[in-house]
Amino acid sequence: MDRKADKILRLLAEKYPSKEAVYSKIIHLQAELKLPKAVEHFMSDLHGEYASFFHILNNCSGVIREKVEYVFGGKFTEEEMAEFCTLIYYPREKIAQLAEEGVVDSEWYRQNISNMLEIAKVMSYKYTSPKIKSSIPSKYESVIEELMHTRPDVDNAQFVYHKQLLDSIVATDSAVDFIYAFTELIKRLAVVRLHIVGDFFDRGNRPDAILNRLMRHPKVDIQWGNHDVLWMGAALGSEVCIATVVRNSLRYNNTDVLERGYGINLRPFITFASHSYPDANPIKAGEKAAAILMFKLEGQMIRRNPDFQMDSRLLLDKIDFKSSYAVMDDGKRYELKSAYFPTVDENAEDPYALTPKEAELIADLKTYFVESAVLQRHIDYLYQKGSIYTCHNGNLLFHGCVPMNEDGTFREIEFDGKIYKGKAYFDYVDLRARQAYLKRDQKGLDFMYFLWCGLNSPTAGREFKTFERAFLSDEKTWKEPSDPYFKLINEEGTCEKVLEEFGLPPERGHIINGHVPVKVKKGETPIKAGGRAIVIDGGFCKAYHKKTGISGFTLVSNSRGLRLLEHQKIADVKAALKENGDIESVSETIELQNYRTTVGDTDAGQRIKDEIEDLKALLDAYNTGVIQPKE
Repeated sequence: MDRKADKILRLLAEKYPSKEAVYSKIIHLQAELKLPKAVEHFMSDLHGEYASFFHILNNCSGVIREKVEYVFGGKFTEEEMAEFCTLIYYPREKIAQLAEEGVVDSEWYRQNISNMLEIAKVMSYKYTSPKIKSSIPSKYESVIEELMHTRPDVDNAQFVYHKQLLDSIVATDSAVDFIYAFTELIKRLAVVRLHIVGDFFDRGNRPDAILNRLMRHPKVDIQWGNHDVLWMGAALGSEVCIATVVRNSLRYNNTDVLERGYGINLRPFITFASHSYPDANPIKAGEKAAAILMFKLEGQMIRRNPDFQMDSRLLLDKIDFKSSYAVMDDGKRYELKSAYFPTVDENAEDPYALTPKEAELIADLKTYFVESAVLQRHIDYLYQKGSIYTCHNGNLLFHGCVPMNEDGTFREIEFDGKIYKGKAYFDYVDLRARQAYLKRDQKGLDFMYFLWCGLNSPTAGREFKTFERAFLSDEKTWKEPSDPYFKLINEEGTCEKVLEEFGLPPERGHIINGHVPVKVKKGETPIKAGGRAIVIDGGFCKAYHKKTGISGFTLVSNSRGLRLLEHQKIADVKAALKENGDIESVSETIELQNYRTTVGDTDAGQRIKDEIEDLKALLDAYNTGVIQPKE
């Protein structure tokens, strides 16, 4: 045995100091491998739409409703099942409503706790005892654990014991708390892991509430979207990212998230903008002033970073300030929507230079962004739980694209004299984003803006035409060139090539993306290449509902395969309470197996198998006397 192996075994022996301890652990681990794989949910492009996200999180995309129908389908009416589901989704609000109606009494509490216990028991069968225990809110762990283990239908003594537990809960006025605890347990057992494939921010007005909610979820991973890296860059102190965040917030009329959610004062900037554009309303004036500030800072950033290959976005110097035209790189003159640019000095040598007032305002905004405790906490969380990509249980998750050439080969991209492509490029991008967080230097901050809108960025994958859309009348100039990946992903061969590049089985794995809204109402499908790739951006945000025709997607992975839920209508809290409304969804099976996927087939299963081998090695060391077990 080499020194390293001996050291590992001796460390393991501290945790399992006897043969009996090793036996016990191996037995439990080998049994766990045979349990069904837990349920995973995938969502993307939430874009601040907290109400929809909150309801989907509470009803677990229909999983809870399915379990209620399975357990109580022959006992409850449709109305009773709907009301019971609403109680699980929104216990605090539903109890308050029913108490006001005079429905709630001791027997109501006793019966509903008993019903929730029955649901929790059914949902617990695929988990180990430690997993169930860890899912119970700690304050109520001992009593709920005891209830979970009672068998009142088997023995009279158990029946009496079970009844006394319920009676005591009601008698001590703790029934409400236990209902809250049971609903939390049921939700944790319904969906074990959440995958959020990018874009929390912009458009909707409560990304802060979504992140607050997620931070309480036990198992989450995140793949950064381009809107996420933009806000991450702003929080780290990138001035161009800050100007863009402000401009986007004004454009989508959701400044509440900045002012109320993150305590960022926009009043000085809006006052400046209103003086600059006196004929516009304050929000529109702010958007115009922020756009010019953004284009100036973007121009400075592009000049500093030739590797970004974004020179085509240097457009402020293309404006002919003496006329109402811009002369673009194609040599053509394009009419401007407006020739009024009060914050650009047309006589200055450099149109990208900030005015003294702009410099003062961006410095002020930067202070607010970097000193916002709530924003910094959220960005810390995104770095802790997030990455550019994730490989999990045979699935490859990333927000945007793998940069490719028209012929389907991986595009070679150069930074600092080195060439990257495919997985190596993703690893490089992830590293650069983390260095920006650690160092917060200009180079790293600039890179975050490149990730937001660079054609070669894996989170963006298209050339933004923000300038053209803002200033040029000719809509032909608005078309945004995008990476060939977005077309090639429809081909099975491309999917297999990408999966293989990331070390995943090409014949069984799936690529899961967001970023590009799927226009269902126009006949587009989120399922590409026969199910090898799935684009799950269905437009959670209300601003996209007309474009997509639906209210978002949730992809569900369980032990039998993959299902895609297409949400037609998502009830808000008021509708859920008043009418026991729920999510109206269409379910489509992407992959149905004739066998159950077990824990042993998952990434966690492989780690368990490795642990079993280590434990067997320790047992062998005990048996041969290499290491002496303790009594």
